[in-house]
Amino acid sequence: MRLSSAFLKTMKEVPKEAQVVSHQLMFRAGMIQKLASGIYNYLPMALRSLRKIEAIIREELEKKGCQEVLMPIVQPAELWKESGRWEYYGAELLRFKDRKDSDFCLGPTHEEVITDMVRKNLKSYKQLPWNLYQIQSKFRDEIRPRFGLMRGREFIMKDAYSFDESVEKSLENYQLMYDAYTAIFNRCGLIFKAVDAATGAIGGDRSHEFQVLAESGEDGILSCSHCGYAANEEKAAIKEKSYKLDNSTFISLEEVHTPNQKSIEEVTEFLGKKPEELIKSMVYMVDEEAVLVLVQGNKEVNEAKIQAYFNANIVHLADDKTVEEITGAATGFAGPIGLNKQIKIAADNGVQGIINMVCGANKTDYHLTDVNIERDFKADVLGDFIHAAAGEPCPVCEEGILEEHRGIEVGQVFYLGTKYSKSMSCNFLDRNGKEVPAEMGCYGIGVGRTLAAAIEQNHDDNGIIWPMAIAPYEVLIMPLQLKDEDVVNVSNTLYKSFLEAGIDAAIDDRNERAGFKFNDADLIGYPVQIIIGSKTIAEGMVEVKVRATGEKQNMKVAEVKDWMINFKSEALK
Repeated sequence: MRLSSAFLKTMKEVPKEAQVVSHQLMFRAGMIQKLASGIYNYLPMALRSLRKIEAIIREELEKKGCQEVLMPIVQPAELWKESGRWEYYGAELLRFKDRKDSDFCLGPTHEEVITDMVRKNLKSYKQLPWNLYQIQSKFRDEIRPRFGLMRGREFIMKDAYSFDESVEKSLENYQLMYDAYTAIFNRCGLIFKAVDAATGAIGGDRSHEFQVLAESGEDGILSCSHCGYAANEEKAAIKEKSYKLDNSTFISLEEVHTPNQKSIEEVTEFLGKKPEELIKSMVYMVDEEAVLVLVQGNKEVNEAKIQAYFNANIVHLADDKTVEEITGAATGFAGPIGLNKQIKIAADNGVQGIINMVCGANKTDYHLTDVNIERDFKADVLGDFIHAAAGEPCPVCEEGILEEHRGIEVGQVFYLGTKYSKSMSCNFLDRNGKEVPAEMGCYGIGVGRTLAAAIEQNHDDNGIIWPMAIAPYEVLIMPLQLKDEDVVNVSNTLYKSFLEAGIDAAIDDRNERAGFKFNDADLIGYPVQIIIGSKTIAEGMVEVKVRATGEKQNMKVAEVKDWMINFKSEALK
């Protein structure tokens, strides 16, 4: 590419909403252009990198036997109603009607469409396994799109779906995709962790996220200092303890007047207690069922764990009216004893280990003191329902503690089981001639997000530092004196030789100052810069600069091509 004819305009300033480095640098480097909130045009430089990421994805997936398809972004509501997700998916699902008043949506994901596609062809176990993928635009109507390509409303995604005859075969496919993702992100030159993750609205009961480590990451990751355990903070487990309580230390239950004392801070100060001595009681709607969740006052309820435990589609706090109907009291005075309406009680494991606690009395302006589980109330379920935190013991090994990192989720793999195949009758005849639903897996990669994450992880004060594999161009040739025939001729000869050798080269033949070209080259982040000036060319030399290290060296013109071939080969290993 000759930059004199390139659709490229670099900037010094950045828009106010560009809060993270990748958004700022992609705007300044002329890679993206905002069309609307969370919706961007991909300009030539960005698209070249996106296509390289897509090529790596295709190569690695096809090694695992995946087949590419392409499905519509516009999806009929009937499929979503069939799976049961139309009502609960949330406002991120952009719904609309066509001229015949039929309901449709813009696809945020494609589980329903792929399941419908497969059930029209699947008859026998002999046809399986299948693993079908696409690379296509998605749309999620985020309430607060931000961070450029990292959380937009329209985005490019690779999504794949596996269909197998058994759980064992499906988990084998899951591992194949896990391995493929590892290879993909390694080839993209990223430093990442694969972490245990919550399944969320997609469903299923097993999932791993691939998180690119970066300080700007939205996601919290907890990993063990000693063993290989790592999990998203939504999924990170609490190490289980065994509790032996001495009943002789129990004190008699007492009702205490606590006027207008609702929050943990207010109640602890009023009663002279520590937060961990309180039972925080919160009414949640788990799908359509009300559940009272109990945790210690110094802990936070982990809604993702509640959702996973109850295999729920959606979990949210009950409104004040529902709380009052269940407890008989205003919000802030709920507790497990004397509920107005009996509902399921789910207690975090930590509640078992504390004696003589404080909880709401289910009576406005009153709390109960010296409350003890088993003596005063029983929980219907006990489990891990709180957020883990850095510094806590590893839930897997004995030696390690949890350490916190920030990450950008670029991919996620799910084992879905029969969540969609059962509800949508995607069945086949098994080896015994019985009709059964297919076992499914789901696997996504955010292509644009991978691009942004690479920049978050690879930049300096001057601009982007691209990994070789996904750079828009691998090398930039910079002739400094365009009126010097020798400079121009050597530049053109090198450019042609690079292209013939399969090196992705650009030449900055714009009539601009040397300083402007240098700044643009660093901003855009070409891995190698070949600087050709009158003084060095008179000696048969050019200057070679490696962007990642800033290292510069003079090199004979005749040696440059072979050096570049070797440099590229080493960088792609």
